[in-house]
Amino acid sequence: MFFSDKDMSRWSTRIMGKAELFIVPSLVFLFLVVNSGVIASPSDYLIGVGSYDITGPAADVNMMGYANMEQIASGIHLRLRARTFIVAEPNGKRVVFVNLDACMASHPVKLKVLERLKARYGDVYAKDNVAISGTHTHAGPGGYLQYAVYLVTSLGFVHQSFDVLVDGIEQSIIQAHDSLRPGSIYMNKGDLLDAGISRSPSAYLNNPAGERKKYEYDVDKEMTLLKFVDDEWGSVGSFNWFPTHGTSMSRTNSLVSGDNKGAAARFMEDWFDMSSHGGLSYEINNNRMLPRRISNIIPDISNKHHELLELASGFGSLAGKSTTRLSSLAKRVRNDLRLADRPKFVSAFCQSNCGDVSPNVLGAFCIDTGLPCDFNHSTCGGKNELCYGRGPGSDEFENTQIIGERQFKKAVELFNGASQKLNGKVDYRHMYVDFTNLNVTIQRSDGSTDVVKTCPSAMGFAFAAGTTDGPGAFDFKQGDDKGNAFWKLVRDFLKTPGKQQIDCHHPKPILLDTGEMKLPYDWAPSILPVQIMRIGQLIILSVPGEFSTMAGRRLRDAVLNVLTEGSGEDIGSDIHVVIAGLTNDYSQYVTTFEEYQIQRYEGASTLYGPHTLNGYIQEFKKLAEALFNGQPVESGPEPPNLLHKQISMLPPVVMDATPLGVKFGDIKQDVPKNSTFHRGDNVTVIFWSACPRNDPMTEGTFALVEILGDNKFWIPAYDDDDFSVRFVWSRPSKLSTHSYATIQWIIPQNAASGVYRIRHFGAAKSLLGSIKHFTGSSSAFVVA
Repeated sequence: MFFSDKDMSRWSTRIMGKAELFIVPSLVFLFLVVNSGVIASPSDYLIGVGSYDITGPAADVNMMGYANMEQIASGIHLRLRARTFIVAEPNGKRVVFVNLDACMASHPVKLKVLERLKARYGDVYAKDNVAISGTHTHAGPGGYLQYAVYLVTSLGFVHQSFDVLVDGIEQSIIQAHDSLRPGSIYMNKGDLLDAGISRSPSAYLNNPAGERKKYEYDVDKEMTLLKFVDDEWGSVGSFNWFPTHGTSMSRTNSLVSGDNKGAAARFMEDWFDMSSHGGLSYEINNNRMLPRRISNIIPDISNKHHELLELASGFGSLAGKSTTRLSSLAKRVRNDLRLADRPKFVSAFCQSNCGDVSPNVLGAFCIDTGLPCDFNHSTCGGKNELCYGRGPGSDEFENTQIIGERQFKKAVELFNGASQKLNGKVDYRHMYVDFTNLNVTIQRSDGSTDVVKTCPSAMGFAFAAGTTDGPGAFDFKQGDDKGNAFWKLVRDFLKTPGKQQIDCHHPKPILLDTGEMKLPYDWAPSILPVQIMRIGQLIILSVPGEFSTMAGRRLRDAVLNVLTEGSGEDIGSDIHVVIAGLTNDYSQYVTTFEEYQIQRYEGASTLYGPHTLNGYIQEFKKLAEALFNGQPVESGPEPPNLLHKQISMLPPVVMDATPLGVKFGDIKQDVPKNSTFHRGDNVTVIFWSACPRNDPMTEGTFALVEILGDNKFWIPAYDDDDFSVRFVWSRPSKLSTHSYATIQWIIPQNAASGVYRIRHFGAAKSLLGSIKHFTGSSSAFVVA
């Protein structure tokens, strides 16, 4: 059964500020939502889902993704989460898949998580059956990987980023483990045409014409979705894979954000939760989906503006005062205790082969002339710094919302129509591979075979040019297969590549010979994890990097051929293969041999030379054959654990202070007296605050918008995990102990009329190191 956009737009029990009143019998509603497209049948699996906050330090820490040293976190746009599913055969094998609102996974993070899981569960969870994947948002705190090249812009290792990730992943897995119950999994697939375009079409065009003719588009458009249905509770989760970069938020953004995939997950979880809680809904139509927060205990007072103003005048701002950390957790809109009458619905939007896929779907243009950028080099008058991709919105926030909504809307359609039930074995294979000198057997066009080698890692000149999503600096440009004398001189100061390395990477001109740089520790990975998971007809390929579109297609096809043409167990003809990108570790990009020759950003960032993809295909075929034949694989050489060698140059928070006579949480700038705002307005309040690194408010909030109920109690309505709320933190000067929290609420078009106030939570550090929590509130105001 499908729900139309018109049906979903009516899914609220009461719409504030409108004359219409729609009443849907709750039991019928719930039955439809949790059973749409599903025929009840015996369960083959135990299923469990979990979700936990991994936002981390929202101040002072460099963001991971753009490699821009000036992109320092200073607040929150959307909170980040770890979302997990576990699928187990009763008395059999199980797999764990964790999706992170983070740029990528990290080997030391996974090691620490596994260490904790072993202490808790013994050998139930290990490297072989646990996959940890990143969405590739470029707006999350960095400093949690272990190789030097990924830690330069973050001033080394950031322990708080690392610890929050480990804690959040562990907690999300614990939740999923504790919620394991009999259930079923349904799969659906469909094309989403307007959420990604190729940002390197000139490289794609270098692939063989015959191969390109097999595909309608130069990027993959298919979304694959799993729907998790608990035998008792109905739907408890959905996970999908779709390739598009997490670069809707720009390289100058400083607010922590899950970008378009994090937004899509928030939209879908809220959309589903309205079915059983009634106080939260999304209106879905053919154009936009706008958040609406409603409450059945608030009377309809939209036509009583004078009364609202009089009511608001009785609530002035509240001076800052001490509080406990629990108050922030308790007031969070999506507080687990207030949503405890049924399992929490978890929706994850996972990454796939996104290497050359941009969410800036209007194309790349020169910001000085408005003309399209050079096709081959993505330059404007020879300069790459002026070439930027354009998203569909008017700014980065609207770009993020639109691309997130498009993924969300497609996911809802697939969710409602999911009917292909997964059945069959749960299985997995995992091994480590040294990619620095791997013998790879390739087949030539004449049918003969040859043995080639991969190389120790190196980055090309075009790596420094960046992409149209985030251009680099200086005179670097994409498509550079020569380099220049000045930057080669700079390179040689760090490490001069030898002739063998240069020849191995040809035609890549080496800018950074990372595979041979070992001080103060390894600059880049040499040994990488490759992993395959099976859940019935679904095969998940966990890759530790960003595969280009065609590279991903070749890998999927190679694995599919092994599984459908081998002589082992028959796993059916309807098998489906997805790539989970940026999983278990990170090693940058993987392009095809042909794309590599063009040396755009992705080719220059393909670390192990022109045969990197063929190396992956060879090793994944081994995994697929072992899975198919029920045979084990050798574990391979263990990657180094460099945690004990990490260096951190990020200074700690020394102390926080306020001016004489001012308390933490006091108002610095209030809303105007007796003010009325309208939908679409930006309500801004500034508080005296303290550094967010003192407490990231995990599972809590720094910013809260409350609405006054008819019993004169303040009810949480929006917080810093809502798209409409922005928490911006700043200091008057870099070394100042004073700081401000600016909370902006862009009033949603469907917000309820009523009396509101804005509240701030924070934590201040004394000179002696103690942490004290505080809160403060604005004056009340009217939304009419």
